[in-house]
Amino acid sequence: TPNYNQTKYLERTILSVLNQNYPNLEYIIIDGGSTDGSLEIIKKYEKKLSWWISEKDNGQTQAINKGFLRANGEWIGWQNSDDIYYNGVFHELALIANKDPKVGLIIGDIMLIDEEDNIIRDVRYVKPTYNSVLAEGMVLSNQSAFWKTNLHQEIGFLDEKYQYSFDLDWFLRLLKKTTSIHTDSIWGGFRQHGDTKSNTNKKAFIKENEMIVGKYAKSFWQKKFFQFRR
Repeated sequence: TPNYNQTKYLERTILSVLNQNYPNLEYIIIDGGSTDGSLEIIKKYEKKLSWWISEKDNGQTQAINKGFLRANGEWIGWQNSDDIYYNGVFHELALIANKDPKVGLIIGDIMLIDEEDNIIRDVRYVKPTYNSVLAEGMVLSNQSAFWKTNLHQEIGFLDEKYQYSFDLDWFLRLLKKTTSIHTDSIWGGFRQHGDTKSNTNKKAFIKENEMIVGKYAKSFWQKKFFQFRR
């Protein structure tokens, strides 16, 4: 979990991880030098954390990478400090992963939630592929996605030149190298509020999206074909 001054939501994120009661959990929190009381919340749960740190960084992307570099688990993902997991996610992930050891990415569906955890609506996905993400954008969400940690040895980590659409770039690179499974269970809650980066920096999101898609661009008709097939 990367965090910077999200004391309003941070504890709910932490509890959504710890309350999974998963017996083999490695939970890491990377704080970017918060000054809003976040550290007091983190310290409240530090005995249940594998590792945490608070220091100035270059933003969310670098913070997530710091966590990835410390992680030793077989499966990995990140949950932003204003979002949540729903109960039973980690156990279901383990069951699915054990059924097909060749799969490297497993995703679930999400709920859009408001500042008080009230449900706005559900968001349903299908099995993501490299071509579907390239054609349509983020047809999956980090709030409900996990992948094999050893894939980082082959692919590397998040590209820190991106601060907004780094997840799009990451999942494109990931899906180029591995196959995926989708379960129609609700795994994550994606919080909608006025301070999200997607609300406050829409132009930056669009610019980075265009940069990323341009790296992998297919023709107009190829993209239309993948959209039609889905």
